[in-house]
Amino acid sequence: MLEYAGGSYEAFETLYARHKGPVLRFYRRQTGTAAEELMQEAFIRLIKVHEKYTQTASFRTYFWTIVRTTLVDYYRKLNRSLPESYNDADPDQILADERIQPDISADHSRQVQRLLLLVADLPSAQREVFLLREEAGLSLPEIAEVAGTSVDTVKSRLRYAITKLRHGMEVADER
Repeated sequence: MLEYAGGSYEAFETLYARHKGPVLRFYRRQTGTAAEELMQEAFIRLIKVHEKYTQTASFRTYFWTIVRTTLVDYYRKLNRSLPESYNDADPDQILADERIQPDISADHSRQVQRLLLLVADLPSAQREVFLLREEAGLSLPEIAEVAGTSVDTVKSRLRYAITKLRHGMEVADER
């Protein structure tokens, strides 16, 4: 980011390539259909502030704060809170590995669908922390900074989310 702030547009291409996948997946799981638009908005916001960037925290924390703020602004424009479900997520897009055998692929696809439904059913605060950890790869302190809460709160939300997801997967396996 410092190179991009200094005028290197190749550095932006590297940042974009590195972060577009996790950002798009995060938005898909939060909004479904508006993911592309939100991803573009987040990168546009980054472009607008790149010349003023100073390294006060890690770039990931800085950028994921922009990503999260973009999502919050999106829901404010719609006068809505975070959705309870984002069942529009397509598990077949997540599972695009042709090397998997068809029967294994079908089972894996069902497990992915089940997990996505369970993630969708998490309370929004738990879902957000879980996705920032899993999709963005942020550390607990980074998530706390992005979400504007304490590390202990993040730990608690993540622990509850993982417990609920594990329980949901175990219950489904028993059926």
